[in-house]
Parts: sequence; C-alpha cells; structure tokens
Amino acid sequence: MSRTFVILNPHSGKGRGRKIEPRIREIFGAQGAEFGLTAQAGDEERLTASAIASGFDRIVAVGGDGTTSNIGHAIMESGRPVALGLVPGGTGCDLARSLDIPQNDLVRCAEIIAAGRVRSIDVGRVEGRHFLNVAGFGFDMAVLERSFQVRWLRGELLYLYCALLEMKAYPGFALRSVLDDGPGPSGTHMMVIVANARKFGGGFAIAPEASLDDGALDIVSFGDLGFFARLKAMSALIKGRHNGLPGIATTRARRAAFEFTAPPTFETDGEWRQAKSASLIIETLPKALRVLVP
Repeated sequence: MSRTFVILNPHSGKGRGRKIEPRIREIFGAQGAEFGLTAQAGDEERLTASAIASGFDRIVAVGGDGTTSNIGHAIMESGRPVALGLVPGGTGCDLARSLDIPQNDLVRCAEIIAAGRVRSIDVGRVEGRHFLNVAGFGFDMAVLERSFQVRWLRGELLYLYCALLEMKAYPGFALRSVLDDGPGPSGTHMMVIVANARKFGGGFAIAPEASLDDGALDIVSFGDLGFFARLKAMSALIKGRHNGLPGIATTRARRAAFEFTAPPTFETDGEWRQAKSASLIIETLPKALRVLVP
C-alpha cells in the first residue's frame, strides 16, 4: 500500500501556495495523505528526507519548479525508489507543463497521483546538485534576479516583463565548452540554457525537441547578440521558433564541460546558485527519477 506525503510551499507563486492550502488538505486528506509545510530554505529537502525515512513512497510537491526540484534532489540523494508527484502552485511550473500535468486543476492532479502511473525521467546534475528542468547561465540569471524584485506579476508575463528590462542592460559573458568529446559553444554569449525538459520561464519552449527520457541534455546557446537581435530572438522564443536564427544553436549531449572567467552565478529550475568553481561539469543521469504522470 503506497503512502503519500504532501509538501506545500505557502510562499510559492507569490502566495498562491497559501491560498490553495485548504483545498490541498481537503483533496489529499481524503486520500489519506500526510502533510508538511515549508517555512525557510532547505525545508523541502529536510521534510522529504524525513518522510522517506518514515516509509512514505510518494512525495508530492505543491509549488513551483524550485519546490519540485528541491524535493526531487532529496529523493535522488536518498537512493530510494520513491515517486515524485507534482501539483503546480508556483510561478513557473514548467516541468509540470512538459509532463502534461494540468496547471489549475487540483482534483485532476490528485487523481493522477492516486492512479500511480510512473514515468522514469532523466535528471541533470551540476556541482553535486540535481535539476529536473533546466540549468541557466547569463541573461537567464539576470532575468531571474530581476524577477525577485517584481511582486505584481507571475508566470509567462513575469518572465517577459523582466526580460524586456534586461534586454539592453545585460552585457553578456565569456564561455568555453566541450560537449561529450567535441567542441561546444565558445566565445561571448548572451545566454546558455542546458535543458532537460522542453520549457522554462513560465511556459517558453526553450528546447522544443527535448525529451525527458532520451539520456541527453539540449544545450541552447544564444551568442553575442546586439540589442535588436536580442529582441528578435526573444520574440521568436515566445513562439518556440528561435532555433535556426543567426547566433542561436541547439546541441544535444550527455555531458557538458563549461569554462568561465570566474565562478558564475546560475540557476537550476529557477533557484539561484553561486558556483564554487569557474569550471563546471553538467551531466545527465538517464531515467533516474520516478515521476507520477497522466
């Protein structure tokens, strides 16, 4: 008999998590689930580890991509065959989009989890940290940092607004890279996204051909684009038609070695990170995480 533990981030989605908490407790309580709320950084991992140690074999993340990623990381660290369930309740929820999990139907999400259909998906890893959706460098980070200051928007509109503000201001960064055993993106770049799934930024199809179970990562590089080229690239990105534009390329690899001029800040699944080294290895772990899907 499966046992379900629900972890809810009340601060996700600019407070949406707290608004849906009563309904989450009602729906999942009827299924016999138990609950934990996050209050500070690290709580998702602590609650997940404790639940797994207590014998729960389904952990449900109620929040955005950051909440889901932190819980997924803790499941990976446990080494146990625990299944991850997703209930979108945050700003982006892009992994849920890629898995066809509904964004605004709590009852349907609970039905998916109760049905117990499992899909094993790939997991990315960088500096010992697991990510489920994307790792992002450059412009993506500038937009993320800008979004922390905006309280009145969320989802795709939040990313678009912040992207427009950073379009002219962001200077770019220098990168050298090797993908598997061959050359990768090098030179000055506006942005590089290492995608495990198709979407990021609240629904933008950054890697339209990416698969969550192909054992590879899609490395999407935006080169040294000028202001008007950036505008064109972002306009195309909204429609998922950026691949093939001048200065933009997508390459698939199992392992990427990135060399920066200094340890960069970067994001994994919308979570801000500070690298320990200027040299980063990003790799995929094939079909390493069990996820509950429609």
